[in-house]
Amino acid sequence: KKNVLLILAIVSMIMAGCTEEIDTSARYVFKEETITSYLSKHGQYSEYFRLLGETPVSSISNTTVSQLLSARGHYTIFAPTNDAIQAFLDSLCHTGLIPEPSWDAFPSEHKRDSIAQIIVFNSIIDSGDDYSEYQISNLPVATSTSNSVEIPLANMNDRKLVVQYTDLPDSILVGDCVIDQNNRDILCINGVIHSMHGVIAPSNDTMDLLLRKYIEDSTSGFVVSAKIVQSCGLFKSLSANRDEEYESRFQADKVTKSSNSVGDGGNETFYTPEHRYFGFTFFAETDAFWSAAIGKSPADITMEDVMNYLDSQGIYPEAKRDANYQSEDNLLYQFITYHLLPERLSADKLVYHYNEKGYDINRKVPSVAIMEFYTTMGKRRLLKLFESRESEGVYINRFPVLDNGRQGTYHELSCPAEREGIAIGEPNLEGDNNIRNGIIYPIEKLLWYSDVTRDNLQKQRIRWSVPSMWPEFMNNDIRCSEITDVKHKNVYIPTDDDYKYLDDVDISKDTQFFYWTGRGNGWANMQGDEMSIRGLLECTMRLPPVPRRGTYELRFAIQSGGYRRGMVQFYWGSNKEKLAAMGIPMDLRQTAENTLHTSGGDVPSDIGYERDTNDDDFNAEVDKRLRNNGFMKGCNQYCAGAPGGSTMMRASNVCIRRIIIRETMDPDITYYIKFKTVMDDPTRFFYMDYLEYCAKEVYDNPETPEDIW
Repeated sequence: KKNVLLILAIVSMIMAGCTEEIDTSARYVFKEETITSYLSKHGQYSEYFRLLGETPVSSISNTTVSQLLSARGHYTIFAPTNDAIQAFLDSLCHTGLIPEPSWDAFPSEHKRDSIAQIIVFNSIIDSGDDYSEYQISNLPVATSTSNSVEIPLANMNDRKLVVQYTDLPDSILVGDCVIDQNNRDILCINGVIHSMHGVIAPSNDTMDLLLRKYIEDSTSGFVVSAKIVQSCGLFKSLSANRDEEYESRFQADKVTKSSNSVGDGGNETFYTPEHRYFGFTFFAETDAFWSAAIGKSPADITMEDVMNYLDSQGIYPEAKRDANYQSEDNLLYQFITYHLLPERLSADKLVYHYNEKGYDINRKVPSVAIMEFYTTMGKRRLLKLFESRESEGVYINRFPVLDNGRQGTYHELSCPAEREGIAIGEPNLEGDNNIRNGIIYPIEKLLWYSDVTRDNLQKQRIRWSVPSMWPEFMNNDIRCSEITDVKHKNVYIPTDDDYKYLDDVDISKDTQFFYWTGRGNGWANMQGDEMSIRGLLECTMRLPPVPRRGTYELRFAIQSGGYRRGMVQFYWGSNKEKLAAMGIPMDLRQTAENTLHTSGGDVPSDIGYERDTNDDDFNAEVDKRLRNNGFMKGCNQYCAGAPGGSTMMRASNVCIRRIIIRETMDPDITYYIKFKTVMDDPTRFFYMDYLEYCAKEVYDNPETPEDIW
């Protein structure tokens, strides 16, 4: 907020000393004007208009961006004024890229054209035929605990722009630049123009380059954390941005670009992702923390100092205390890799909100407790992200006391200090900090996989939406995408014979791997999305780690309302090539009350299901009966349908959980599940919603039975 206010103050001074007349007529609708014709008639955009006419839409096209913006469409233009472009050239001169702030000062035509493309491509969002342009009124709204939110549609530079809301009335920043308060929402035939007091130019740097800059800049605030990453040899990993092999194969039509569903009456087309990006999230202790902990200035703190401090705190006692920091057995390496996730999570996606109980997608105020579980880099360990109305922000590894009784609210009642967790601060997304492949979040407490964290993870049910297991779903805007055109809503993941898109999933050549984002469909699924895997399918997935060695149930949740569901055999184990079959095949057509459309019609279920009554003792007995048959009612945390619904999954006879294994599991062993169809019918499909780990200490606790949430 301090940086935002500083920017606004600078802008105010610039405007005060500026003789350029402000076009106060800009709020009117120019019904006969295209974007280019409007810009050509208003002198304050003459430099921007010139660049539009000189910049081609791609390296293989002679069409200019100006020609593009003269045609029909729905374009959002964040148009920098002449003063904004001049200030940008001044900044390039200040950094030494050019000797003077002029277009004639560039050392080569190629360099000048690339800078022009940066200005142009970052200023334009093409909404296509399915979306309207972004007026101020329909820019995405930030959550109640964050000032920033990303625009779902990427710009022409394939970057998502960040909208920042300030404490000053009517002041909005996009891409770190202020939108003019008078010249905004300029409606044209083919889109909308917002006048900008700066050039939107997010950095093309990757995480490793940003951390190198932090090491060189003693005022960056992350000098020590950056030096730890460097010492552990992680810069190469953090430089990954895009899978160039996939890129070239996709462009050369060597990857199947779409697939059609059959047998469900819809015959929908599902589209393969155009890119395979990599991304990272870094929760980093600030220099202020390290200076207070070690008693030195950040520039003077050595890795030996950090090691001595970590050792004094009793962190990872089994880890080696030598100077071989790049070894996975080393204390420093194990420490810093627990801070890193192999997916880029924006502030509004740290915890996914959609159809949990009491949540209003318009107000975006947290309601019941919501948590996500991710697997960290390095040694695979669980990291929990948590948010509730009472937490007032997202926390790492928070374990509050919840009102989780049968008649409870699932809100926080209290949170002991030792289980409070670590508050995640606002990321700095200004200037060079807004990098392509990651986000750094400041934290002010020491983060590590402590015994307290592991014990509390084992003492709770661990529930995760299936797509959260795959970094590719986050890094490529697949999981729960808010973009609802068909290419984003219906996603096809190619088989391994075509290209291995998901590192943690093996997909056979006879499998059609479909994913629906589910936005606007009102499906009775956790977070609204749905996995639909079809064909003569065989699919193997790597599971997240458990927190401690013990006996766990692995549960599979399904919305079983479709008679086209199939029947699969589950396999589980640690040897991916020799997984053992677990129990008898599972019929996914089975609801709590019926098995749908078998050869004899609907067959009544005999699993012991009865709907909840006002008698909690009776309801508990029904729960025991279901568990004895390997079933559970759905959770009470999510609606059985669209956001704002009054019927929870627990009350739905089609939202049920299956206990598929009950086995001893070890945190240092990697486990896999495989599912394989047992029906000779490629139109049947396998469905997945969410999975759960539940330790014996929870599901078989005689004093505190597992809650219904």
